[in-house]
Amino acid sequence: DRPLMTGGHDPQASGFTLQQLELALGGTVDPYFRLDGAIVFSPAGVELEEAYATTLALPWNLQLRAGQFLSRFGRINGSHLHSWEFVDQTLVLGKFFGGDGNRVLGGELSLLLPLPWVVELAASVGNATGAATARSFYGADDLGVHGLQDLQTTLTAKQFFPLSDDWSLALGLSAALGPNSSGPDQRTTILGGDLFLKFRPASYGSYTQVALQAEWLLRRRQTPGGLLQDQGLYSQLVYRFARRWSAAARWELVTGLRADPLDPAWRVPRQRTSANVTFYPTEFSRLRLQYHFDSPGWQTAGHSVMLALEVSI
Repeated sequence: DRPLMTGGHDPQASGFTLQQLELALGGTVDPYFRLDGAIVFSPAGVELEEAYATTLALPWNLQLRAGQFLSRFGRINGSHLHSWEFVDQTLVLGKFFGGDGNRVLGGELSLLLPLPWVVELAASVGNATGAATARSFYGADDLGVHGLQDLQTTLTAKQFFPLSDDWSLALGLSAALGPNSSGPDQRTTILGGDLFLKFRPASYGSYTQVALQAEWLLRRRQTPGGLLQDQGLYSQLVYRFARRWSAAARWELVTGLRADPLDPAWRVPRQRTSANVTFYPTEFSRLRLQYHFDSPGWQTAGHSVMLALEVSI
């Protein structure tokens, strides 16, 4: 049966899939700005994924980004497919934000606080449109901007703690707020929390790495018919047990709603369990064998097996 993937570049049918060819560009413009961009090619066409300028010389530990960029909501959203530990996007990100994750056309201001541990605060403001990037907000319905209330705002707080030479911990809180297209003055709020715990021995010659990562998201949408609320989470464990080998496992749960205009079939909770093994011939290539057991709740559970090749130059 056709798999029920939520990611825009996920394998969507049996057979061969070209997930994407990404061209990444970046460089220093002058002492004041850096420019970065990512252009994605696929059988469906060409997409400008990111293109933004970043300041290099603002005072008081401030930094500004302007352009089109992936928001810093949570841990996975701000990263690209080639840095993921799994072939596909997590279910909750696809359901809440869209197939390409939460992407902002606007500006972002971040601040690194002068504290003994790393604390970064960031706030971005941008358009609330995009069927694949803002589906819980205006989505495909561009209702225009008549004031600040018609923009999407994303707030994040990220902390990093070096617990010891071998252990490190990162914690994050996120919020995305903006209008939705269900009616006049209807708002959507998405809250999130994330955790990343990593063990990597500092001893020379050890390739062992163990990383635990988890995210939880809560979505509240105002509609003329009442308040809609759902939530989702994932937890994944990655074990690098040799120089060229790693294994990973992931569990996901996303609740459903009986009167959701965005996902009318998603009326009950959905669970998915994934596992993979990855072989790295070098740091520029990898082969990944991944298995899914997907239990949507509204139809028969399904099994998927994927073999992915990734190369980088």
